Amino acid sequence: MTSRVAHTTVDCHDAYALSQWWKGVLDYVDLEGDPNLPGHEECLIVSRDGAHRLLFIEVPEGKTVKNRLHLDLEPVEGTRDDELARLLAHGATEVSDHRGQYGPGTGWVVLADPEGNELCILRNATERQDG
Repeated sequence: MTSRVAHTTVDCHDAYALSQWWKGVLDYVDLEGDPNLPGHEECLIVSRDGAHRLLFIEVPEGKTVKNRLHLDLEPVEGTRDDELARLLAHGATEVSDHRGQYGPGTGWVVLADPEGNELCILRNATERQDG
């Protein structure tokens, strides 16, 4: 007997706003027949292939420490640095830069979404292959 991950849940103050932000980052969509609307306390978004879902749930307390779980993002198009620029323009903030830490062309950048939840931008497959 095993389990599968039904969705990844993110606690937040504004489920609708944060779900909209992440839709722009990941190119996810609302669940068919269940659109997210302003004021909804729970907002579910899903990858276009249906393989992954993120659920945003409003909670009263704020984020106070580093996430124990976060998403590592790999660019689908463009490089790590292209994706970094896109997400910064989209409203992410830089937390720490680990590019080049293990030699030229290595590393990642830690960002935070508009509510302070951390995420990492990794190199894409071509960048990793090229060293």
